[in-house]
Amino acid sequence: MNIAVFGAGCFWCVEAIFSQLSGVNSVTSGYSNGITKNPTYESVCSGETGYVEVCKISYDPNIVSFKELLTVFFQTHDPTTLNMQGADKGTQYRSGIYYTSEEQKEIAKEYIKKLTTENAFNNPIVTEIIKLNNFHEAEDYHQDYYKNNENAPYCRIVIKPKLDNFFK
Repeated sequence: MNIAVFGAGCFWCVEAIFSQLSGVNSVTSGYSNGITKNPTYESVCSGETGYVEVCKISYDPNIVSFKELLTVFFQTHDPTTLNMQGADKGTQYRSGIYYTSEEQKEIAKEYIKKLTTENAFNNPIVTEIIKLNNFHEAEDYHQDYYKNNENAPYCRIVIKPKLDNFFK
């Protein structure tokens, strides 16, 4: 299994989408690339820890490639908004690819270059490409959030429409 780590706003949305993909073994919500020890959801939400909400995706590259994961990543969030996704605002919601190998770094750079050349978005892509640093798994209640809370207002109003759009 390989690992991909993406930040694309609220990790609940990212987890719900990537969990649907064939070849994805597991999706773990967490925090990465911050400056404090032992981050909590509350501390990350303060915007003062430097952490970003991410999902660590364990996948089988024989079934789904990193490039295919990037396609889903860019189709399911707005990579042109700095430090926000929808109503979620703050540095913890920034768009990011946190690579685990030089190969991932190069593939991500080329993919963004291709999207830019094709004018895939109306505004410039602001997605950061940074080496994965100090991943911390989020608290248990964040794991499988959509699956465990489908009727919660956030899930019905925000996540369900994203999933519906993804399946189209």
